[in-house]
Amino acid sequence: MQELSSFTLEKADDGEVKMETGKGKCPFEPSQHYTAVMAGGILYTAATSNFLGTLFDISRATGPEQERIRTERSINWLNDPEFVSSAFIEESTDRNPTGDDDKIYFFFTEVAKEYDLYTKVKVPRVARVCKSDVGGMKTLQRRWTTFLKAQLVCEDKPSGQRYNVLTDVFSMQHSPGEASSTHFYGLFTSQWERDELSAVCVFSLSDINKVLNGPFKELKKNCENWINPDPVPSPRPGQCLNTELKAEGFESSLKLPDKVLTFVRDHPLMENSVTAAPLLVRKGTKYTKLAVTLTGIYIFDETYRSCVCVADRGELHRVAVVGQNATLLEERSLFSSQEPVNNILLQQGWALVSSLHSLARVPTEGCSLCTSCETCARASGLGCVWSFKKGECSYTGLE
Repeated sequence: MQELSSFTLEKADDGEVKMETGKGKCPFEPSQHYTAVMAGGILYTAATSNFLGTLFDISRATGPEQERIRTERSINWLNDPEFVSSAFIEESTDRNPTGDDDKIYFFFTEVAKEYDLYTKVKVPRVARVCKSDVGGMKTLQRRWTTFLKAQLVCEDKPSGQRYNVLTDVFSMQHSPGEASSTHFYGLFTSQWERDELSAVCVFSLSDINKVLNGPFKELKKNCENWINPDPVPSPRPGQCLNTELKAEGFESSLKLPDKVLTFVRDHPLMENSVTAAPLLVRKGTKYTKLAVTLTGIYIFDETYRSCVCVADRGELHRVAVVGQNATLLEERSLFSSQEPVNNILLQQGWALVSSLHSLARVPTEGCSLCTSCETCARASGLGCVWSFKKGECSYTGLE
């Protein structure tokens, strides 16, 4: 363990360095899909929990031992998932009139249990758990009582093309400091396409919560006929504790009735899906990482977005998006050995791009790369403006 203030290893009372097991906090193999996020000093993870990589958990991995809870070992909850990303959304602020709880969102691709086909169909998912969840008293002991998940649909309706494999997610608040303005930019590919293909879809936090607060999907079957869905008990299964529930005597998830916990245990999937049309589609290219900036420039009430996408061969593609129109502004090779990119970090106008052996820093605005008025005009979504007086393309500074 590490003491951040002095950046030294934390020591126990006997002077020895404190050691902590990594089981449940990270995978046994670096090639296994994994994501983690800190929320209030507590680590939340989505990872494999055994050496073979056959067991999967979304868990609260640190904090008091009695509050370290995880998902139920059921294919209804997680079915061979490939974890992609996670995000902590703080909602329990003084401005929140309902006293709602903070939430942690997880993004992954899994095998769909709801599709009974001859082949395994992959579907992208978003799952949500609540920060104050400590499990149930009898049912769902040391398990999430708020775990709900929904399908993400990235589909071009005119062509019917659906992108069903999620590979990366970038979270952004469109209005800084306002959790309700959070949007999630998802990077997708298709299970069914032989050629390389990438698409970017954006999902709002409000749309996700609307689906998670909607009807539950009934997965049970009786012979060949769907049985009548179970009635939804009260209080609503899977919801976070708020002021209203606490006033009714539910100060903790330990106080929830067994019928509520049994229902959410058997119905983690929502009936409706969170749908979006692609902002960007690229054929012949397989993007692996995504980062997005908003320029603050508006045309016809549409905000320009700058997508910094990275191809699997270590190439950076910079794309300007306004409305449903996308323009490729730049292609740049980052590493001489064509290494796959592991991560992108945006920091003060720069994109830090890392691979296993290399690190590159590239400007996010890229205005100086535009040597003509025409190319500078295409880069206006990045905040670039052509100066006829100076004869150059420069950054306006709008953020």
